[in-house]
Amino acid sequence: MALQVVTANRLLDGPVVYLGEGGWSERIDDGRVAEDKDAGEALLAEARRWVEDRVVVAPYLIDVAQEGGTLRATRYREAVRSRGPTVRTDLGKQAS
Repeated sequence: MALQVVTANRLLDGPVVYLGEGGWSERIDDGRVAEDKDAGEALLAEARRWVEDRVVVAPYLIDVAQEGGTLRATRYREAVRSRGPTVRTDLGKQAS
């Protein structure tokens, strides 16, 4: 099984977020990593409690890889969600 983190969208203002220690972060590197199916299900169950509190919407697990001490999404869609627009690199997370 691949390493996984939980992602969702924050309801207050809409950005992509990742479940980290004690809450949600806009940085994929802050995501808590599940190394097996049981750990992934436990993270997802925790994320669903945040849905009930109306903090995030639609949490799900994504595959990630660790490279040089950082996390990166392995699927193109999730890579775009984690970095921002691919056409206008002066916008989004990659601009800062």
